[in-house]
Amino acid sequence: MNNEIFIEVLGWVLASYLIGGIPFGYIIGKLRGVDVRAVGSKNIGATNVFRTVGKKWGILAFFFDVMKGLLPVLAAKYLAGDDAWRHLPLVTGVASVLGHTLTPYMKFKGGKGVATAFGMLLGLIPALVGVTFAVFVFFFAVSNFISLGSCSAALFLSIAVWFKWLGCEGVANLPQAILVSLIAIFVIIKHRSNIVRLVKGEENKIYFFKK
Repeated sequence: MNNEIFIEVLGWVLASYLIGGIPFGYIIGKLRGVDVRAVGSKNIGATNVFRTVGKKWGILAFFFDVMKGLLPVLAAKYLAGDDAWRHLPLVTGVASVLGHTLTPYMKFKGGKGVATAFGMLLGLIPALVGVTFAVFVFFFAVSNFISLGSCSAALFLSIAVWFKWLGCEGVANLPQAILVSLIAIFVIIKHRSNIVRLVKGEENKIYFFKK
């Protein structure tokens, strides 16, 4: 990689990280008079906004968090110069997810990264993401635990990405397989407190529709 391409990649990564770091959940909560860092799970992600601010506001936060991961990937795929590094979309997506989980605007404390990782992967491997989303929906539907759905989907993805199917190159694209797996594992690690509560039977359920 020559110096020009390195500088271009560095610029894309930094921009994606800063975009990913925009705390939309926190912003939406504050606009509604709620500091999501002080209520519920005290997380700035869409799930806590859904639980503490309202369903439509949680859905809005989820949409924005997905866009933080999707748009940098699409921009890198279609707007980068012809000489850009071929792994640029993947790297910018990872930077967006890290921005969300370690946001520089809030002392590097952020969300769990599920929605932003979903957006990143939607831009990279949409067919496989569709199956992964179905895994999430299944486990969420049968349990009403978003954390269980998220961790199950992340675990599935961390394995599935190594195989060549549904638009994924598997080991033929080793950097993609490694980075996507690391992101999926990172998402599970960010849910460690939820996992402890699940084991203890203390995790809060989320009902998308009224019981």
